[in-house]
Amino acid sequence: MTLEDLGYFKDLDAYKTEQNLNSFQSGRIILEHKERYIIKTDTGEFEGELLGNLRFSAVSREDFPAVGDWVAFSEFDKGKAIIHAIYPRKSIIERQAVGKTGQIQIIATNVDFGLIVQSVNRDFNINRLERYLTICYASKIQPIIVLNKIDLITATELETINSQIKNRVNNVKIISISMISGRFDELNNIIEKGKTYCLLGSSGVGKSTIVNGLTQTELMKTGEISSSVNKGKHITSHRELIVLKNGGIIIDNPGMREVGITSSDEGLKTTFDLIVEYADNCQYKDCTHIHEAGCAVIKAVQNAEINENAYANYLKMEKEKNFFESDMHERKKRDKDLGKIIKDMKKQYRKNNFYKR
Repeated sequence: MTLEDLGYFKDLDAYKTEQNLNSFQSGRIILEHKERYIIKTDTGEFEGELLGNLRFSAVSREDFPAVGDWVAFSEFDKGKAIIHAIYPRKSIIERQAVGKTGQIQIIATNVDFGLIVQSVNRDFNINRLERYLTICYASKIQPIIVLNKIDLITATELETINSQIKNRVNNVKIISISMISGRFDELNNIIEKGKTYCLLGSSGVGKSTIVNGLTQTELMKTGEISSSVNKGKHITSHRELIVLKNGGIIIDNPGMREVGITSSDEGLKTTFDLIVEYADNCQYKDCTHIHEAGCAVIKAVQNAEINENAYANYLKMEKEKNFFESDMHERKKRDKDLGKIIKDMKKQYRKNNFYKR
């Protein structure tokens, strides 16, 4: 195995030289748990922890390593390592941190494709699908829609679901699979060597079963489908990066009950490109597209040129994004003010000690 097999990209070489990191080993974070990390290299795996200076200089959780990150590290004992630096990320999949105002939670980094998994029997939700698409586009990664558990519905029902997606979503590949019946060749065939795929979806949609199918092992624990609700049990409790036998790289994730939108202007513009197209032709530069008379977007919704449900979902996420940006601005202001107070206190402390001499 080489570093390239783990997804290493040549742009990092220049960074290593610029930052004088060539004396350290390079590896990728494949598992994270309470600020303890498993680092995978071309020679093996190491249990890593952060260098003290790196830990204390971190401003937010975003400054800590995440699954998918490339790091510079040194081995200090057999299988033990100290992480000295995090390499620049080519992509970051993120959402609003649950229960933390104006803060971001990193789902995974250095991802090439987002596999948006929905089970067709109960979980399928077009609004949630548009949320995941927005996250992917904001992260500048290519989304692929994976419709799982197709053995639980009829061919006609599957055709209806595909039509619903195509009426709302443009230019996104759709794959239909059943891991139970072994119908996942189409998914297996798109996996490219050295590329990283991140599984995205709610609890119980079958992400861990997909990992087991792709690895041809029982690598991930899975729950049986309940006969009463026809829904799988959620098992995965952590993020993990796995190198597949065919050379692809997959990141499994716990199911996400909440998929909060962050600063996602580009993501929203790509997901709702038709709405944006009409908005560009609106006669009001600062139009909210909610109540203005003569608004091109509202007129298109009334004329059924824009899907009414897509329009409502767009407004909801746009409002959510604006609230997040406002909360983030206030949090940064508070952090800045607190930093100034601490700096002034330290300055006063040094001054007082000087006069006591």
